[in-house]
Amino acid sequence: MDMRTDVYWESINKFGEELCGDSVEVVRSPEKTIFVMADGLGSGVKANILSTLTTKIAATMLKGGASIEDTVKTIVSTLPVCKIRKIAYSTFTIIVIDEKCNCYVVEYDNPPVFLLKNGKIKRLDGAVREIAGKKITESRFKAEENDMLIAVSDGVVHAGVGGLLNLGWQWDNIAAYIEKIAKIETDPRNLTRLLTTVTSNFYMDKAGDDATVAVIKIVRPHMVTVFAGPPQNMADDEKVVKILMDNPGKKVVCGGTAAGIVSRALKRELITSTEFIDPDIPPIASIQGIDLVTEGVLTLARTRQILQQYAFPRAGFTELRQLQKKDGASRLAKILLDATDICFLLGRAVNPAHQNPDFPGELSIKLNIVRDIISILEKLGKKINVLYF
Repeated sequence: MDMRTDVYWESINKFGEELCGDSVEVVRSPEKTIFVMADGLGSGVKANILSTLTTKIAATMLKGGASIEDTVKTIVSTLPVCKIRKIAYSTFTIIVIDEKCNCYVVEYDNPPVFLLKNGKIKRLDGAVREIAGKKITESRFKAEENDMLIAVSDGVVHAGVGGLLNLGWQWDNIAAYIEKIAKIETDPRNLTRLLTTVTSNFYMDKAGDDATVAVIKIVRPHMVTVFAGPPQNMADDEKVVKILMDNPGKKVVCGGTAAGIVSRALKRELITSTEFIDPDIPPIASIQGIDLVTEGVLTLARTRQILQQYAFPRAGFTELRQLQKKDGASRLAKILLDATDICFLLGRAVNPAHQNPDFPGELSIKLNIVRDIISILEKLGKKINVLYF
C-alpha cells in the first residue's frame, strides 16, 4: 500500500525580530513529498530573504526533477552576498520521501536529522561529498509506517546556551527527550509543540536565535468522505449516497436534509440525540453505517473555528484538548485532522434559511464555510477531492 506523510513544523523568532530567519517549504505530489528547511545567515530580514530563497529554489527545482547537484549550484550562485562577511550563506535540510517510503536526506551545516523508529532515535548514516564548494551529507534509506523524521535548526540545539544550559540543549539530549515523550505522544503536531515549548523555556522566552522544529511521520492513508448539503437535482440523491458508501474509510454526514437523504436511500433509521453536550452546538444523530451525523451550518462553522485555532502557529494545549470533546464540531474536527485523504460531496441546493444577503444568490453560507474548511485542511497537507452535485 502507498504511504502518506504527515508534516508539521513551527518556528520561534529571535527575540526582538519580526521575521524569522528560518524558512520551511513543503511540496506534495501523488508520487512524493519534498521538505526543505533553511536557516539564513544572521537573523531578521536578511536571514529571512536568504532562507526563503533557498527553500523556494530547492523545492521548485527538485519538484521539476532537477538533480541535487544542479539544485545546490543554483542556490550557491543565486544567494546575495553579505557585505560584511563576504559570503552568501544559508544552511539547509532537504528530505524527499516517495509513496513507497524511500527516503533521501540532504544536509548542509544544519543539525543532523533525528530518525525515530520503534521509539528509539537513530542517527542517519550519511555519506559526505562536495558540490559547488559545499560539503553536503546524503542519506538514503527505506522508512516504515509510523517512522518519524525530526529536523531542527541550530537555534534548537543551542537553546539555553550561556543561560540555563552552559552548552545549550545539544543533539544527544534532544534525542533522549524525543524518545521519552514519544512513548506517549506520537502526533507530529503535539510532538512539535512540545519541542518548541521546551526550546522557548530554555531561552526563557527570549530566544537568542531563530529556532525551527519540523516532524514528518510516515502514515497509512486514512480516508474520510463528508457529505454536506442536498444535491440541486433530487435525481442525484441515490448517486451521492452510493459514492459515500462505496468510498473507503470513515463516513460523515452534515446537515439534517443530507442525513434524511442518506436515511431514505439506505432505508436505515435516523436517530437524533437530545443531549446538548455544548449548548452552542446542536446534538449529533446516528445512522447505521455512518461514523458521524451532525447538524449543518452551526456545527460546520464551529468546526472551522476549531481548525483555525488548531492550525494557528504556536497554538496552545487548550486547542488540543478541544479535540477530545464529544460535541459534533469537536468530533468532526478530530476526524478531519486524523485523515490524510478527504473527499467532500457538496450539494449545491440552497437552503433559504442559510442565505447570506451579502453573497450572490447562488451561493449558500454552508458552501462557503466548507470551502474555508477545505482551505485550512489543504494548508495542513491533506489530500482533498471535492465533488459538487
